[in-house]
Amino acid sequence: MLKSNGNIVYDCKYHIIWCPKYRKQVLVGDVEKMLKNILPYKAEELGAEIIEMETDIDHVHLLISCDPQFGIHKVVKGLKGFSSKVLRENFPHLKSTMPSMWTNSYFCGTVGSVSLEVVKQYIENQQVRTKKK
Repeated sequence: MLKSNGNIVYDCKYHIIWCPKYRKQVLVGDVEKMLKNILPYKAEELGAEIIEMETDIDHVHLLISCDPQFGIHKVVKGLKGFSSKVLRENFPHLKSTMPSMWTNSYFCGTVGSVSLEVVKQYIENQQVRTKKK
């Protein structure tokens, strides 16, 4: 689905994965439930949309759509920072057993509506079209 911010028409989706510090297995029970409740709220506030979300005991998977002008890094940083603050305030055991909630790193992969091959062929054929005219 195409979106627009006034300057750009875009359809940018990203697969994001991040882990708790030391890969601690803390994303269970009420911690998991709260995380899944607060992330969509914060994503919307950041101008992003969480299309899919799932957790395992030691990592988070998100499929996010966001404005490329704002940047996926700002969205991920905002989601991790906000969720860390809320979870650590609500679950004191996270504060006492971990120096911070999340690792500094994360995985980010783009997800396209067309395949890499289709884009390559489209780009390769651009010059062919202009030369034929």
